[in-house]
Amino acid sequence: MSTVAVRGWCPGALRPMQSGDGLVVRIRPRGGRLDAAQAAGIAELAGRHGNGLIDLTSRANLQIRGVSDDSHLPLIDGLARLGLLDPDSESEARRNILVTPFWSAGDDTPSLASELELGLTSAPLNLPTKFGFAIDDGHERVLAGASADVRIERDSAGELLVRADGADRGRSVTRSEAVPVALALAEWFIASGGAKGDRRRMARHIAAGARLPDALRGDAEPAPRAAEPLPGLYPQGAMVGVAFGQVPHQTLSRLATAAQALRLTPWRMLLAEGMGEMPQDTDLITRADDPALRAIACSGAPRCRKAHADTRALASVLAPHIPAGARLHVSGCAKGCAHSGPATITLVATNDGFDLVRNGSTRDAPVMRGLSGASIVADPSALAGDR
Repeated sequence: MSTVAVRGWCPGALRPMQSGDGLVVRIRPRGGRLDAAQAAGIAELAGRHGNGLIDLTSRANLQIRGVSDDSHLPLIDGLARLGLLDPDSESEARRNILVTPFWSAGDDTPSLASELELGLTSAPLNLPTKFGFAIDDGHERVLAGASADVRIERDSAGELLVRADGADRGRSVTRSEAVPVALALAEWFIASGGAKGDRRRMARHIAAGARLPDALRGDAEPAPRAAEPLPGLYPQGAMVGVAFGQVPHQTLSRLATAAQALRLTPWRMLLAEGMGEMPQDTDLITRADDPALRAIACSGAPRCRKAHADTRALASVLAPHIPAGARLHVSGCAKGCAHSGPATITLVATNDGFDLVRNGSTRDAPVMRGLSGASIVADPSALAGDR
C-alpha cells in the first residue's frame, strides 16, 4: 500500500485528516447505504482503532475519529474487508455523490448511483475537492438544501432532469441519458474554467457569468423543494438523529443489529431500513421536536486544533432556549465547517470570545463581538435581540 498522505481538508479513508483528537478517517458508503454487516463492522473498527466516536457528515459520509498513526493501517485493512475502500485516494475523492434516502426497491436511484460512480471512475475528471453530485429523484426533492454541483432530479410531472446547481431549470432526460448528461456538465465546468480562481463550485461559476451550452441547458423546472426531513417513521424505515452528528460506536452497533441496512443522509441522520417502530436508544434523537435538532456545532476544542472554544458544550446548554423553527450554529472558528449556510443565530469563537451573527453565516458581519461563554449562558435571550 502507498504511503498515506495526511491533509488538512476533506479527509478520506486513504487520505485522513489530522485533528486534535487524532486522525479523522472518512468513509464514503456506495450509493449512500451500508448493509447491516458493514455498519456493525464500522462500529467495531471505530471502537478498536479509534476513540469510539463516529461523525455523520453533511455529505452523508461517516468519519471515524481518534485514529492513531499506528492504528490507521489496521483500520484500513478492516475497511477493505468490508468492501468500503476505493483503489486509491484519487478515486475515493471523485466519488462525491449524495443520494436521496427515500427510494424504494425497484426504482431508479440505486442504479443511477452505481452508474454515476462507475462513470466517475472510468472517466476521471480533475474536479475541485468539494465538487459533488446529487441524485434526488424520489417523489419529493429533499436534497435541494444540501451542497451539490450537478443534480439529477425530477420535475413536477415526475420526469427526470439534470440541472447545474445555480441554474433555475434543467435539461429533461431519459433514464439512459441522465448520467452521461451529468458527467457532461462536469466536463463543461472544467473546460469553461470553473475549477480556476475563486469559483470552484458550479453555482458560483454560473453566477460569475458562465453560460451553459445549448446542449446542456433546458427548460424543465424541478419539482418543489420539500421540507427538511425530521426523525420519525417513513415507508423505508425509521429516521433517527444524533446530537451534533456524532454517534458512539456502541449505539451504531445496536442500530445495525436492529435494521436491515442504514441509509446515510446530509442531515446528520440515519434511516434504519425496515424498522417499523422508533428505537428507544438514549443516544439517538427520535422525536421531531427534540431541542438538539435546533443546534449545530463543529467538533470544537480540544477535538479540533483550529477551534477557539468547546462549541458542543455551549450548544448543548443553549439548545433548549432556541425557539422552534430557529437554528443555532456554534462554530469553533470562522471556517464554519459544520454548517456553511446561514442560521438564525451564529456564534463564532475567536481569540477574544464569541462573535454573534444574526440571520447569517460565519462569513457575515457580527452584530456583537467578544462575548464570553458565561455571559451567553447567563442571558440566552440576548442572542435573538429580545432584551
